[in-house]
Amino acid sequence: MRDRRLPLLTAGLLAALTTAACSSADGGSGAASAGGEAADTVAVAATDDACDVASSELPAGTHSFAVTNSGDQVTEFYVYAEGDRVMGEVENIAPGLTRELLVELPAGSYETACKPGMVGDGIRGDLTVTGEARSLSEDETLAQASADYQRYVQSQTGALLEQTTAFVDAVEAGDVEGAKALYPVARTYWERIEPVAEVFGDLDPLIDGREGDQAEGEDFTGFHRIEQALWVGGTTEGMTPYADQLLANVQEVVELADDTTLEPLQLANGAKALLDEIATGKITGEEDRYSHTDLWDFAANLEGSEAAVQALRPYLEEADPDLVAEIDERFAATEAELGQYRTEGGWTLHDQLTEEQLRGLSDSITALSESVSQVAAVVADQ
Repeated sequence: MRDRRLPLLTAGLLAALTTAACSSADGGSGAASAGGEAADTVAVAATDDACDVASSELPAGTHSFAVTNSGDQVTEFYVYAEGDRVMGEVENIAPGLTRELLVELPAGSYETACKPGMVGDGIRGDLTVTGEARSLSEDETLAQASADYQRYVQSQTGALLEQTTAFVDAVEAGDVEGAKALYPVARTYWERIEPVAEVFGDLDPLIDGREGDQAEGEDFTGFHRIEQALWVGGTTEGMTPYADQLLANVQEVVELADDTTLEPLQLANGAKALLDEIATGKITGEEDRYSHTDLWDFAANLEGSEAAVQALRPYLEEADPDLVAEIDERFAATEAELGQYRTEGGWTLHDQLTEEQLRGLSDSITALSESVSQVAAVVADQ
């Protein structure tokens, strides 16, 4: 889940984390149409009370949205299809920054949204896409990548449901220690498939929202609501309704995810988004702020990102073999950096890591993110 609070770290490390989340965001989102020609870049002027998209009508194809945040709050930008299905998103756009999003849009009616403070439904506008364009999925290799990644998701969803059920059972039985042990295990399977889970609108924040992520009047629910009770209160009292809701929402995600195939650009963007999740939530300690089990999530995000890249690998090896070699090297380096903190029971707790150790993790994610950020542009320019 995206970071929506000030990191609990020193200014020096914060600078490194900002680089990890946002470096190469522009260079990794160079626009190209589905036919390989340069597409238009659609400027989006975001403030705390406005979301001005330069065009409300676009031709079918691949477009780059360049989102500039001139407000005082961190924001994010979405393109929604019917039913708030996410076609593309870019998160953690700090004040003064511009970040770009490549998204493929067939003809249809959409909505754009900026979310100042990264909460609520956002400031929305209509977007109409007309005409026809060659789909990226018409490339057989890219279509196969999407199918391969769907199989990966299906391999994870069964375990997600099984482990979440066990976690919920422990909570409802009042087994605090058992629930604590199961919490990071269940979340591992969630964090691996978050790119597809985030497609389904409000289900992601209901399952994975952190305290403070909610708009006014919204309840704090999901994994982190129960995490707070377990580690801060040392109890499961009052958690049965939240546990029941969590399991129902996870069951719905599993059913939807098993039948959902991400388009090639969604897959490429998802690989990068998982690394941003690490930089802005896991390294900062914001994700699992009560249990400090952030490195379980870090490892799962890393595995999920690598799975997405591996699905695209046959195409990338033809299109840009040098980039593939660079990505392989940087995944290996990040895995080695993280591997120092593996323990017999899983991973070192976040609050036991030094600033120097966190900086090493941040630096490795920065380098890896710079490489993976280039994948979307390579996929679009087919």
